[in-house]
Amino acid sequence: MDRPAIRTEGLTKSFCAKRVLSGLDLEIAAGTIFGLLGPNGAGKTTVVRILATLVRPDSGRAYVLGRDVVSQPQRVREVIGLTGQYAAVDNQISARENLYMIGRLLGLRPRAARARSSQLLDAFGLADAAASKVKDYSGGMRRRLDLAASLVGEPGVLFLDEPTTGLDLASRNQLWDMIRDLAADGTAVLLTTQYLEEADRLAGQVMVIDHGVTVAQGSPAELKSLAGGQVLEVRPLRPGDLAAAASVLGKLAGTSRPIPEGGLLTVQVPDEAAVTAAARSLDSAGVPVSHLAVRLPSLDEAFLSITGHHADVCETGAPLEGSAR
Repeated sequence: MDRPAIRTEGLTKSFCAKRVLSGLDLEIAAGTIFGLLGPNGAGKTTVVRILATLVRPDSGRAYVLGRDVVSQPQRVREVIGLTGQYAAVDNQISARENLYMIGRLLGLRPRAARARSSQLLDAFGLADAAASKVKDYSGGMRRRLDLAASLVGEPGVLFLDEPTTGLDLASRNQLWDMIRDLAADGTAVLLTTQYLEEADRLAGQVMVIDHGVTVAQGSPAELKSLAGGQVLEVRPLRPGDLAAAASVLGKLAGTSRPIPEGGLLTVQVPDEAAVTAAARSLDSAGVPVSHLAVRLPSLDEAFLSITGHHADVCETGAPLEGSAR
């Protein structure tokens, strides 16, 4: 059996007498994208900090490519890359100078550092702006450079702590493609994100943690199945009928309460038969609709079902204290 790229055993950590991690077990294979989700204060960023050797665990063990993060921190740093919640590049110099500097800090000879910089600038679509100061870059370009910087040392394991926060959809999609390519090339990626859609689109396996313990783990599809049933969507033709439609759907769904969002009501139902029943009930109540459909639960709805609250991944609102390149 192949050795996992990342493995933790009974990991615990407390800050100021508050337990953040409580015996966390984690295993991630090479060439996979693993999503780590949880509400505010769940411990996700603490996991990343421990694995990146920025914080020591109180107890338990953690290994990255077989290297102990406590007893062999320097050896761990040789094989990892980290992109935190905020770009960690120097805005006052160019993209090429940023990557060259990181290469030299990692011990590359000048020619090798220049070659690696050019390779990454081409791969991330930054070659045309390579000589421009980073302060003049767009947010998407800066995040691409930050990801490129974490790859200068060709790491076998990459930690992405909310890598697309603040990006527009086009930039997020572009970054997602790059992350998929990295995993396809054999890199193990540990991803924390505030976008559950991001975990759904990228991760083959997802772990949900809450108050430092694992509450669910599996593929996105498996986690969605934990929400149970399906989701009925209804948009009343007249905005003023929203309350009446919610009342009808509430009676139809029983224990589930319709959730309004932007004029669209959603409620969990057992199966597709609810569409016909909803159409009849809404018609009897004199509520015409412009949209009526049933779908599988989203990962966000599964998360709510599992934890009892929506995801909110910022634990402290602060960036990581340093960056492992």
